[in-house]
Amino acid sequence: MPYAELAKKLAGRAWLKVRGTPAVPEAELGRHRQLVEAFLAAARGGDLGGLPDTPAPDVVRRADPAAPPPGVPAELRGARAVAEGTVALREGSRFAAAALVDGDVGLVVAPPGRLLLALTVTVEGGRITAYDVVAEPARLRRVELGVLDPPGRFSSPSPTR
Repeated sequence: MPYAELAKKLAGRAWLKVRGTPAVPEAELGRHRQLVEAFLAAARGGDLGGLPDTPAPDVVRRADPAAPPPGVPAELRGARAVAEGTVALREGSRFAAAALVDGDVGLVVAPPGRLLLALTVTVEGGRITAYDVVAEPARLRRVELGVLDPPGRFSSPSPTR
């Protein structure tokens, strides 16, 4: 399936599931998006250490056993361990984008043709305190996805007449 068709399919599914209602107030949504996009940019650049204020010192990364890369533990604790585990995913980060994941800003990783991962991100006190990598197909089907557009705002479908 071409990437554009996949994006349309995911967006259509998101409209039905999310109905344009983020789980956090719109003012927080913009700040959460900034943090998540800065985190993604650092992962793409291979240097999460360059973001001293984004992940909290006691950040936790939990991942399904099916999540890449092989050999990385399912749970990582602490900024350094999480940074190293996240940088190991650098190659896949080129297919990542910020999105509404279960009503809050998170990330989706979708190489052309299929949704591979969804990351739910927990933000507290202006920092990323945890993120969960959802990779098991059964769990991915239950994740509610939505499109963020323009930055910090969720686009709802046009009313039908």
